[in-house]
Amino acid sequence: MKFRTLLRHLREGMKNIFRNGWMTFASIAAVTTTLILVAVFLALVLNLDQMARNIEQDVQISTLIDLTAEEDEIVELGEEIEQIDGVAEVQFSSNDNELESLIESMGDEGQAWIMLEQDNPLNHVYIVEAAVPEETEAVADQISELDSVEDVLYGQEVVERLFQFTNYARAIGLVLIVALVFTAIFLISNTIKITIIARSTEIGIQKLVGATNSFIRWPFFVEGALLGILGSITPIAVIVGGYYYIYHNLPSIMENFRFIDLLPFNPFAWQLSGMVLLIGAVIGVWGSVMSVRKFLKV
Repeated sequence: MKFRTLLRHLREGMKNIFRNGWMTFASIAAVTTTLILVAVFLALVLNLDQMARNIEQDVQISTLIDLTAEEDEIVELGEEIEQIDGVAEVQFSSNDNELESLIESMGDEGQAWIMLEQDNPLNHVYIVEAAVPEETEAVADQISELDSVEDVLYGQEVVERLFQFTNYARAIGLVLIVALVFTAIFLISNTIKITIIARSTEIGIQKLVGATNSFIRWPFFVEGALLGILGSITPIAVIVGGYYYIYHNLPSIMENFRFIDLLPFNPFAWQLSGMVLLIGAVIGVWGSVMSVRKFLKV
């Protein structure tokens, strides 16, 4: 495509935006609202996914070793656990370490347990991490069948609910984002359709004098892309300003919820802004394509 032709398409696309007046304004406003919702859901889903991954990575299997197990049996048990498919890491924790951790976790109340240091009733423990968090239950079941294992603890109900919640959150977020994107496409498509109908006579003349289909279509593609880009400006401002405030103030507000670990403002806010800008341009062009195919008879 020649540079002069490209400039002509850009000029015509911008003229179309001003020709439609209030319809263009309404379309940009609707696209802006839609993209704000898309951006909010994207930020929410991506941060939830990150938090879920962090929590999933912290899921561990505590293998309580039988109190009667000899030292060589304990070593053999550790080797057997390491050979299980799906096991990423195995760490040994003596009953003294377990007692010390228990005392520290209980704060002042834990001082009552100090008297048990001479006659420690706790088990030695193998702390196991699964290579894939979703396979924690399967790995725990295999460990429980080994000799010298008294019990296997990994918070079964909590882990199952966690995985269910994260899967549902990802699926629901994706569905909502897709629905909002298609809403924006529909709005832009309607705006382009009105332009096509209003310029049907002009388009017919262009066709008679030998204009190609692509020559006629390009200004509408430019118009759609501009509508999408203009509609993404406010959402980007909301993203950068809103996420900056939340990222720097949420930790102090949510002191009791340590697991809430937001993605870093830089580069996440700028990456998300780029995604919104790209989504705006793509749905604008896509909306134009849909309108041209349906209503432009060339």
